[in-house]
Amino acid sequence: MKVAVVGATGMVGNVMLQVLREQNFPITELIPVASEKSVGMEMEFGGLKCKVVSLDTAVSMKPDVAIFSAGGDTSLAWAPKFAKVGTVVIDNSSAWRMDPTKKLVVPEINGDVLTKEDLIIANPNCSTIQLVLALAPLHKKYGVKRVVVSTYQSITGTGVKAVQQMENERAGQNGEMAYHYPIDKNCIPQCDVFTDNGYTKEELKLTNETKKILDPAINVTATAVRVPVVGGHSEAVNIEFENDFDLDEVRRLLHEQPGITLKDDPTTNNYPMPKYAEGKDDVFVGRIRRDFSQPNTLNMWIVADNLRKGAATNAVQIAWTLVNKGILSI
Repeated sequence: MKVAVVGATGMVGNVMLQVLREQNFPITELIPVASEKSVGMEMEFGGLKCKVVSLDTAVSMKPDVAIFSAGGDTSLAWAPKFAKVGTVVIDNSSAWRMDPTKKLVVPEINGDVLTKEDLIIANPNCSTIQLVLALAPLHKKYGVKRVVVSTYQSITGTGVKAVQQMENERAGQNGEMAYHYPIDKNCIPQCDVFTDNGYTKEELKLTNETKKILDPAINVTATAVRVPVVGGHSEAVNIEFENDFDLDEVRRLLHEQPGITLKDDPTTNNYPMPKYAEGKDDVFVGRIRRDFSQPNTLNMWIVADNLRKGAATNAVQIAWTLVNKGILSI
């Protein structure tokens, strides 16, 4: 299969290539795609040397699938051009997520909705993916009414520039700033830009994407915070259900949910942390307990590697879903 990775030289693009290699995705030809300044650069994949090409060249090569991690503007401009030549696009940006004509997919939840007509498929936001994967089995059983989520998001979600900023601060060096403020030894209650209603775009993604993937009737309110962490996003989640629940059953449902690993034993201080989620594909859930301040309400803590399940792994899983459904041919 001919596979293009758009944004191959970026942080998510590199992880995308790593996941494709780890999962032995059936690639006969890899097409790494990046900006003009990177064209001609050599990249290694599976022991083979591949030259980076431009977007124009990649479209002319008519790949079977193109996985995009190059920002919303690039996706809006180029995804339709790939689709026009018959390439299936899996897009990691926010460009197509809320388009009513495009599917927003977490394969363990709604991979069954994909058809051969879906030439542009949206990968959800990193913080949304880990949230909805934990909510899905509980919503099916108890009916989620309202979610209050506070996120503690890794600097890797911003990109290389943010990682460099923190490294500079820790080394006592001046350099380019990814954020308005220092990030080392700090928490910044702003992920993405503010909108007119006082919420950031990241917070609205959590709200709107959860509704689209799970149920438009679910009410979600979010606060997204950038923290000086590398390795994954963490979320403190308060869930109000339509119906009462049993804690043992909640743990069983989460344990049985594909893609979830339960780490929930306070007696041994066993709970999810980004340090231990880094490099793993699962979503980790723990600190499960009843909220005694109101009926039918649960607290839990969700952690995942934002570059893997939050981006690259989910995109590759979408591609595998297309293979397994016979939409992409090996």
